[in-house]
Amino acid sequence: MALTADLKDELARLEIGKNSVRVAELSTILRFSGGLHLISGRVAVEVELDTAQIARRVRKDLTDLFGIDSEMAVISPSGIRRSSRYQIRVLHQGDVLARQTGLLDQRGRPVRGLPANLVSGSIQEAQAVWRGAFLAHGSLTDPGRSAALEITAPGNEAAMALVGVARRLGVTAKAREVRGVYRVTVREGEAIATMLTQMGAHTQVLRWEEMRLRREVRATANRLANFDDANLRRSAQAAVAAGARVERALEILGEDIPEHLRYAGQLRLKHKQASLDELGHLADPAMTKDAIAGRIRRLLAMADKRAEDLGIPATDAFLPEELDE
Repeated sequence: MALTADLKDELARLEIGKNSVRVAELSTILRFSGGLHLISGRVAVEVELDTAQIARRVRKDLTDLFGIDSEMAVISPSGIRRSSRYQIRVLHQGDVLARQTGLLDQRGRPVRGLPANLVSGSIQEAQAVWRGAFLAHGSLTDPGRSAALEITAPGNEAAMALVGVARRLGVTAKAREVRGVYRVTVREGEAIATMLTQMGAHTQVLRWEEMRLRREVRATANRLANFDDANLRRSAQAAVAAGARVERALEILGEDIPEHLRYAGQLRLKHKQASLDELGHLADPAMTKDAIAGRIRRLLAMADKRAEDLGIPATDAFLPEELDE
């Protein structure tokens, strides 16, 4: 759960300047981690959160955005729960807060999904919706076959609304119900990285990508270890290592790459286990083995120089020992 905790910590510390975006995030947190209660005939809003940092963020937003005071209580660990949780309660003006954040509609009825203005809001508000949902009830597992960014939703309507918001952000998410619990899941590695970026977790997305690249290269290397022919194995290992270095090079250089070098790099990534001679034949127009090798060599050298200037890991930084030759 270290990834989840670190991701929530980064998101909870993110500075948001636009009030409408802060309202979108807060409204989603209240919807996904809380509920409405009647206490002494008055509507009260209660939420239960994982960390003190998230709780402080919610209380600050309640004060700054709505001028509403709140109470906080610490719930000690018990049963299978190993860490404390933080309960925030709004007793006074609970009904006003519920209406302003979309927990209640204009007729005073509880909203089952997400408020329409959040679902159809700006891209920044859509990003805030997913950020708020993750802070409220999200988890992130390590890269691999079972990798997932998952949100527990309060109901089917809220889950489907979250899926729709993800689609607006260019990410495919799926909603499912297991034993009465509704979950929204993003599974593909690229999709998870995209969503982390959209939520504003720029530090954790780099960590995620590094872990994913390391795992993929290691898994490929393990498959190659079963090859009977030693020469074929060495050739395939070199191609996989080159592909991993090229992928890192394109990430380091971004848009600042000469087009002929970008083309050679993309060709290497598209055909990760092809030999240099095969890559030359696959190019359009066709190139010699030496020409394609020279372009890839220059691409890696340019990326390593840029990495050195920026003080970040170079193209070979995350290669496992068996490929780092």
